[in-house]
Amino acid sequence: MKINDIARAGLVAAALGLSAAGVAAIAQAQTPGPLKIGVMEGFSGVYGDLTQGEVEAMQLAIEDVGGKVLGRPVEILSADHQTKPDVGAAIARKWYDVDGVKMITGLGTSSVALAVRKISQEKGLIDINTGAASSDLTGPACSPTGAHWVYDTYSLAHVTGDAMVKAGGDTWYFLTADYAFGHALERDVSEVVKAAGGKVLGAVRHPLSTQDFSSFLLQAQASKAKVIGLANAGQDTINSIKQAGEFGIVKGGQKLAGLLVFATDVQALTLPVAQGLVLTESFYWDLNDETRAWTKRYRAKKDKLPSMLTAGVYSSTLHYLKAVQAAGTDDAKAVMAKMREMPINDVMTKNGKLREDGRVIRDMYLFQVKSPQESKGKDDIYKLIATVPGDKAYRPMNEGKCPYIKS
Repeated sequence: MKINDIARAGLVAAALGLSAAGVAAIAQAQTPGPLKIGVMEGFSGVYGDLTQGEVEAMQLAIEDVGGKVLGRPVEILSADHQTKPDVGAAIARKWYDVDGVKMITGLGTSSVALAVRKISQEKGLIDINTGAASSDLTGPACSPTGAHWVYDTYSLAHVTGDAMVKAGGDTWYFLTADYAFGHALERDVSEVVKAAGGKVLGAVRHPLSTQDFSSFLLQAQASKAKVIGLANAGQDTINSIKQAGEFGIVKGGQKLAGLLVFATDVQALTLPVAQGLVLTESFYWDLNDETRAWTKRYRAKKDKLPSMLTAGVYSSTLHYLKAVQAAGTDDAKAVMAKMREMPINDVMTKNGKLREDGRVIRDMYLFQVKSPQESKGKDDIYKLIATVPGDKAYRPMNEGKCPYIKS
C-alpha cells in the first residue's frame, strides 16, 4: 500500500471514528432525562406522623403508569420544609432552578404552601397542595398552575361545622393554631356557625407545636360554649383532645369539634379517648373493596394506616403523570390544561373535576369515631354518617375571589 493510501485510510478511519462518536453524543443528548417530581412536607415536628408514607404513595402512582411517562423514567425528590415558609420557598426555588423539578406536591402547612405558591407562580411551574388547608389557595392566592387537591378550610367548615350546628351546637369557642391555617379555619367555620343562626363566643390562639394547652382549655371551658372548635392539626390536635379529657370538658357537657383530624390521629388517641368525635375526611381505607386493595399495596411499602394525606399524594401524582402522557409534553400550561380536561378517577376520587381556580371537586365524608365496643380491630375506627357531594362541600368558584378568574 502506498503512503498516500495509508494516510487516506487513516483519515477515513478517523472520520468514521469521529462520526461514530458524534452519533453517540447526539444519541445521548436526545435520550430524554428523567421526569423529576418532588414531594415536600413537614416530615418532622408537629405534623411528622401525618406525613410519613407520602413518598411510598408517590411510588405507587409511578408504578401505576408503568414507571415511565413519554419514555422517561420518573424520579422522586423529597424534602422536609420543617413547617418553615422560608425553608419551603428555598427548597422550591432550588428544585425548580437547579434540579429541574416539574411538579411539587404535598406542601402541608398553609404558610409554607402560600410561600411555595409564589415561587411556583414566578417560575410558571406546577404546585399541587395535598396537605395545606387554607382556602385562600383557590382564592386570593390562586394560580393558573396551582391545584388544591384533598380538602380545605371551607369544606372542613361546611361538612363538620354544619353537622355540629344542626345537632344543636349553636355556640362555639375556638382553640386556634396561630398561623395561616388556623386563622383560615376559624374564619370559615365562624361563617358557617353564624349563617346557621349560631354564635361565636370567642377564640384563643396557641403557638404551633405547643405542649401545654391547659390555659387555653380553661378559657374555652369558662366560655360555656356548647362546642369547642379545634382549629389545629396533627400533634396539636392530639394534645388538645387528650388534655381536654384530663380537664373533664366533654364529661362536663361541652363537645369537641375536631376540624381537621386524620385516621392516624385517631389511632394515636385510641378509641377510648376519641370515640364519638365527628370529623371530615376525603378518604378512608375501609370504604370499599378498591380502597381495601389499594391499602394492602400501600402497606406492603409502608406498614402504616394511610390517611387522606397519603392517598392525596397518590391521587395528585397519578393524575399529573396521566396528564403529562396525554399532553405529550411536561410543559406546565399544557399539562394543567389536560389535568382540568380529564376527569379524576382513582382509589380516592370518582369523576372528580379540577376547576379553573385549582380546586378539586369530589365527595367528602362525615365520619364518627367508633367506640371500642363497635370496633372489630385496631384499624376499624370510623362509621360513615354522611357523604357530601363536592358541589355542596366546596366553595362556589365565583365566591373565591381568585384574581385571574373572570367573574
